[in-house]
Amino acid sequence: MAEMDPDELFERGRKLFAGNCEFIWAASKIDGLPPIGPAEIAFAGRSNVGKSSLLNALTGRNSLARTSNTPGRTQQLNFFALGVPGSEPLRLVDMPGYGYAAVSKEKISDWTKLMHAYLQGRSSLMRVFVLVDGRHGLKPPDLEMFDLLDISAMPYQVVLTKKDEVKKGEIEARIESVKAGLIKRPAAHPDVLFTSSETGEGIGELREGIMRLLVERGVDA
Repeated sequence: MAEMDPDELFERGRKLFAGNCEFIWAASKIDGLPPIGPAEIAFAGRSNVGKSSLLNALTGRNSLARTSNTPGRTQQLNFFALGVPGSEPLRLVDMPGYGYAAVSKEKISDWTKLMHAYLQGRSSLMRVFVLVDGRHGLKPPDLEMFDLLDISAMPYQVVLTKKDEVKKGEIEARIESVKAGLIKRPAAHPDVLFTSSETGEGIGELREGIMRLLVERGVDA
């Protein structure tokens, strides 16, 4: 395959995410998933990592994904069509937040089973972006999520959030620390992105990465 022009991918990614994007489906149980269809990209992360804010920034909207000061609000798999529903080239999947202690053990168990089943049995799922709070780096719940993804043989990539709240002198060290934690993980992508939903830093690069995946898969987008 010919080398893809990063500038072209960046612009194509910008145009794709500037288009129509709307909520189409929610599933709290594995038998409630939508039929296999367009390519899917999923977003996972701890309950207070800023996942909803990143999805809103990625799509250039203020309220695509619901944001809340109360962690744990996403309690199901939420599917969004990027493009005209029914002919969209890509779906975004907002996964339940993890690592929130105030949620009952039964609910945590239900979410874990749902995520495990989804990750192992979804042929349309291309990659999971695992959001990690850039202020703190990797925490035990993140490592548990990596374990689940490795066991499921599902490719994933870490996206650090809240770059605007991290001192400039600490940014590179934080990235390198996360990379070091991924070296021996078989399903992890080696590159780590650092983003800010407030300033938009890294959002264009994330769109570019997603567009690269679509092109590699032969998706017309």
